[in-house]
Amino acid sequence: MENTNLDILKFNERYFRPSKLVAINVKDFSYEFLDKYWKEDYNKITLPNYLFISPKETVINYFSILREASSISKGGCGSIGNGVEPYPISYSFLTEDFKKRLDYKSYSEMFKEIGHINLIKLRNILDANNTNVYKYFFEIETIEPSVNGNTSFAYYYGFMYIKNENGSYKISDIDLRGEDFLCAPYHGWAHNAELYVNTVYGDWCKLIKVVHPTEQIGYVKNIFVSGTDGNEYMFQFFQLTNGTDIQVNQFIKNINGQWVPTIIDVNKCLNL
Repeated sequence: MENTNLDILKFNERYFRPSKLVAINVKDFSYEFLDKYWKEDYNKITLPNYLFISPKETVINYFSILREASSISKGGCGSIGNGVEPYPISYSFLTEDFKKRLDYKSYSEMFKEIGHINLIKLRNILDANNTNVYKYFFEIETIEPSVNGNTSFAYYYGFMYIKNENGSYKISDIDLRGEDFLCAPYHGWAHNAELYVNTVYGDWCKLIKVVHPTEQIGYVKNIFVSGTDGNEYMFQFFQLTNGTDIQVNQFIKNINGQWVPTIIDVNKCLNL
C-alpha cells in the first residue's frame, strides 16, 4: 500500500502541480525607465546597448520588461502592474527582419488576456541546422483570467532565436506553444522521454542496441544509447511543468569522446 501511495504521489506531483521554480526575469526596470519610452512611437524607440550585450541577457531583459505588463479584461481589483506600457518597449527587442514579419498590432495581440509573466526556465540549446543563430528554450508562467471570473496560472513553452544585429543581440523569431495539463498523464507514449526513445529510435529506426540509465538533473533529461551502428548517442529532453518531456537535441559521440549535435531523420526510418 505504501508503494502504491508513493507512486500516486509521484504521478500527481509530476503532472498536476504548478511550478516550484524561482522566476528568472526579476531585473528591475523602474517606472522612470518605462516612462522614458512608452509614449514614443514604437518605431522610434532606441534602447540602451547594455540590454543586448549577450543572447542570454537579451532574453532575460526582454521578459523582465514584460514581467508586469498587463492586458487583461477581467481580474484584479484596480490597475494591474505596468499596464500596456512595456509592449512597445519590448517590441524594440526584435530584429528589423522579424518586425517586418510581425507588425506591432499582431505582436501586442500575443499578450491579450495576460496579466503577468514569470520566466521559469531558460537554456541555450545547440541548433545543428543553423550555427549563425542562438537558440534558447524557455518556459513561462502567466496569470490570466479564468472562466470562473477569478485569475489562474497558465504555462507556455517555446524557442527563442537570437541574432547579432549591428553589435546587439536581438530576437529574430519566437516559437510559442501552450501547455495542456490533462493530456500527457492520460494519453500516448510521446510525452515520456524513455518511451519516446524506445519507440522512435528503437522500434522505428532500429538504432538501439542498449539503452543506458536516464540521467536527470532538474528539468533536463539525458538518455544515452549504444547504437546498432556502433555509435554512442545521447537524446536530450526538457521536462515541462505539465510533466511532458520535450526532445530538444540529438547528439552523437565523436572520435574525441565529445558529444556533438546530429540529425536523425525519423521520416527516413518510416520511409516517408
